[in-house]
Amino acid sequence: MWSRYNMLIFALVAATSFPPVHVLEFCTDRDCHSDSHDNMASSTSQLSENTFKSRWNISVSNLMQDLDKFRVSCKKLIEAFPIDEVDGNSARSVKNCIFSRSIPTPLKGPLRLAAASKEVIEGILDLDVAVTWSDDFLHYASGGRLAPGSVPLAHRYGGHQFGYWAGQLGDGRAHSLGQYTNRKGEVWELQLKGSGKTPYSRSGDGRAVIRSSVREFLCSEAMHSLGVPTSRAASLIVSDEPVVRDQFYNGNMKTERGAVVLRLAKSWFRIGSLEILSQSGEIDLLRKLLFFVIEEHFPSINSDDPDKYLVFYSTVVNETAHLIAQWMSVGFAHGVCNTDNFSLLSITIDYGPFGFMESYNPNFVPNTSDDEGRYSIGAQANVGLFNLEKLLTALGPLLSNKQQSEAKYILKGYVDIYHMRIHQLFKAKLGLLGEEEDDGHLIAFLLKIMEDTQSDFTMTFRQLSEVSAQQLHSRSFTQMWALEDLSSHKLFFDWLSMYQHRLIGQDDSDLDRQQRMKNVNPRYVLRNWMAESAISKAEMNDFSEVEMLHYILSFPFVTQETAEEAGYAARPPLWAKRLKVSCSS
Repeated sequence: MWSRYNMLIFALVAATSFPPVHVLEFCTDRDCHSDSHDNMASSTSQLSENTFKSRWNISVSNLMQDLDKFRVSCKKLIEAFPIDEVDGNSARSVKNCIFSRSIPTPLKGPLRLAAASKEVIEGILDLDVAVTWSDDFLHYASGGRLAPGSVPLAHRYGGHQFGYWAGQLGDGRAHSLGQYTNRKGEVWELQLKGSGKTPYSRSGDGRAVIRSSVREFLCSEAMHSLGVPTSRAASLIVSDEPVVRDQFYNGNMKTERGAVVLRLAKSWFRIGSLEILSQSGEIDLLRKLLFFVIEEHFPSINSDDPDKYLVFYSTVVNETAHLIAQWMSVGFAHGVCNTDNFSLLSITIDYGPFGFMESYNPNFVPNTSDDEGRYSIGAQANVGLFNLEKLLTALGPLLSNKQQSEAKYILKGYVDIYHMRIHQLFKAKLGLLGEEEDDGHLIAFLLKIMEDTQSDFTMTFRQLSEVSAQQLHSRSFTQMWALEDLSSHKLFFDWLSMYQHRLIGQDDSDLDRQQRMKNVNPRYVLRNWMAESAISKAEMNDFSEVEMLHYILSFPFVTQETAEEAGYAARPPLWAKRLKVSCSS
């Protein structure tokens, strides 16, 4: 009845296909310690509790306690590229530049600090987190005051949106404040989101609301803690400024409140950054931007190499495949995988109508604006391929005929890279060591049973991590709600026998297997109902759940009493199924 699946794509991508290419360990609130999750593949890495230093206990001895000493620089960006000759924030068509000067519009007070990431503030920005409590920080982090050295810029880019070229897009409500080089030598580009109009705002008001800003802040930091490459969020400032939104594009206008997220990335350049130049025939500027990106962010590529653009493309193809595989391994659907939302550094950016899949469903679509399901979770790998094809088109003017042929060959390898990586990740999620012929079938078989029973994606894998070999043998899953759902399938025990047989052949202990699996299977993810609960309180100036979620999701692999009491690992409430998110933000 069950055929062998050599590729994992069956269960993960459902009916879509790639087109040919031209132990329950508790910690109390403040005692949590993180395992090592910087690399999702490092499932066997373990840290001793005696030697591990919590991310939340950073020494303040070398941290700045005076914001006046904090400096950024825009010199490198301004000197590298021509800047828009027209000043001001009026919406317009922009040509022959990468950035426009654009001054943020201060939020109307009173201002409140809704959330701050201690790890980002202290670990990346070298600031004592205590500075976030000051009025100065509120203004710096919301656009009301500029840090020394800042020349605010809005980035010009284009993009394919829902499969069609959309022309000029750009930073319609974001301002890059400059680059900060921290004490570790890392260079981070600081950006405000929701900070007012820019030349790229089109008909928008340049603002973001509390609803979308809470989601961006929490998910940026949660994804980092899950080990997924991502932009970071330093702070969330809210105001009483009224912002009118039609959340579901149904004519039901609603007045919400404005908010600004201070976010960071090594670079905010995206596929659309190159597309707009190629589409506009600005080839010299395209060459200049590519040189800058390679020089700054791809140090392994020799800038004198005649094939440097080809090597760059190969790297982006590889890393994009890896990124999307990581999304899939934690059940994350981005929601709007347009080329203007795909980073050239292959990190997750621009958190909008995303969602973490609850019941396993390859057709899960988090974005209610996506009527056709183009960006369903199961279609993300296909969309990555589409976006990489558009990147190749943008690079076309800089490639010889031979290089274009080689680039197409590189792109054909994307599918194999994706399959290989997702196979590795799901093997780790099941605690499998080595490689056996039936591993792909074992994984796909489980996912099909999960789909048929609508079993919870996150908790099925987590509870398989926590169940002992004795429980597997006795088939006793008391108080394990996800496994109880799974076991209702008539073929579940056939799968379980296969799984037990596979585990028995491994040269490790059951405790080692459990720990290895718990290191890669989170107990907590940012489910939409959890975010909605925090948003409802935040809109009433109660930021306690935002703070609690931020802390809990910083340690997603560790069982926490507060999280258990809040029901974050329990069966989702019935009202969660009625929640909707959209592109309106």
